[in-house]
Amino acid sequence: MAAAALTRLGRRLTGPGPGPGPGQRGHWTAARRSRSRREAAEAEAAAPVLQYVGERAARVDRVFVWGFSFSGALGVPGFVLPRVAPPRAPAPRRRVQPVPYRLELPQRISSAACGYGFTLLSSRTKDVTKVWGMGLNKDSQLGFQRSHKDKARGYEYVLEPSPIPLPLDRPQETRVLQVSCGRAHSLVLTDSEGVFSMGNNAYGQCGRKVVEDETYSESHKIHRMQDFDGRVVQVACGQDHSLFLTDRGEVYSCGWGADGQTGLGHYDITSVPTKLGGDLAGVKVVQVATYGDCCLAVSVDGSLFGWGNSEYLQLASVTESTQVNVPRCLPFSGVGTVKQAACGGTGCAILNGEGHVFVWGYGILGKGPHLVESALPERIPPTLFGSTEFSPDTQVSLIRCGLGHFAALSNKGQLFVWGKNLRGCLGIGRLEDQYFPWRAPQAARGWAR
Repeated sequence: MAAAALTRLGRRLTGPGPGPGPGQRGHWTAARRSRSRREAAEAEAAAPVLQYVGERAARVDRVFVWGFSFSGALGVPGFVLPRVAPPRAPAPRRRVQPVPYRLELPQRISSAACGYGFTLLSSRTKDVTKVWGMGLNKDSQLGFQRSHKDKARGYEYVLEPSPIPLPLDRPQETRVLQVSCGRAHSLVLTDSEGVFSMGNNAYGQCGRKVVEDETYSESHKIHRMQDFDGRVVQVACGQDHSLFLTDRGEVYSCGWGADGQTGLGHYDITSVPTKLGGDLAGVKVVQVATYGDCCLAVSVDGSLFGWGNSEYLQLASVTESTQVNVPRCLPFSGVGTVKQAACGGTGCAILNGEGHVFVWGYGILGKGPHLVESALPERIPPTLFGSTEFSPDTQVSLIRCGLGHFAALSNKGQLFVWGKNLRGCLGIGRLEDQYFPWRAPQAARGWAR
């Protein structure tokens, strides 16, 4: 899986390198000089560059990527294809990019999403091309990517950001607001032409009728969904299900429901987006979150609701069942007013009105190696996110979850990550798991929502 984030990066801060230390010689023989320079150059090329940016640095919109690169999901062909490097030997391919790497793009990207080996980017541009995809495309989750050699065939791997044409009625007027990725399907939210879906629809997650034995590879199918009671303002992909939030505060779902993740009162698949009830009936929702098979929703008054998989104690506060097929209000005490929720594969997180982060579930939750599971939210100390007596106004403003890792963005533009560091998904320059929030090397001030 790849990880990606939108950032606003200031100028690079560099300084002179250290000179010879005590006891070190200040000169070498010609042979040693040549060998030392070569070794130094090789070491410099292999070492990660960790950059931090001051608050007063000039900010510009840029995109950074990191994590597993072998499927092409990072959009850098040189990470996947062998390159020729001196002395005429192919340079090793980069299976993992351990630190944020700047992705060169001419467009201003406003939304980014990571799926299982693929990535989507979108822009609110007036141009006809508004969405780009890269990485794994065996289920056409990046649309039909026409082969340069055979125009009738499509690519199953896309190694660099490639346009995804959308069947828009008003391509120069309609704006793309958000993209979201599941295991093998994608959603694209527009401001005036509904939601577009593409990719695997074996469980109805694309919001259209399931066709038995449908071939998804090299498919041209892009489905438009507009049959909602209200305008969709947010989309969220789980592994094989989809959530839709309307401007009326209502939640719709479709797709795989074996763990109750559709929240429709049954465990079957659903191919038509259907409005949720349960404890959400009559409640105005302002945000939904899902990534694995568990779902969370935040109401306008700061209450929290959950449904779906609870094998890892995600919903253990209200039930002992491991599957919950209707939304339930989660009566957490001591967490304050909930502003945001994030839901991963085994763990969950919420952000309250004071900028405090609470976590629960199972896995590396962010409070050290001794907290492995919890049915109730545990607060992560604010000091771990940069709040000190010298910077008391620093607080978290955004939270996100992957399958086994977390990310938090502070109001000072600092990105913190923790959790399972599978294939370098944390972007911290090493591959070990991270048990406490750790500041990522690149400062961020505008993360993909």
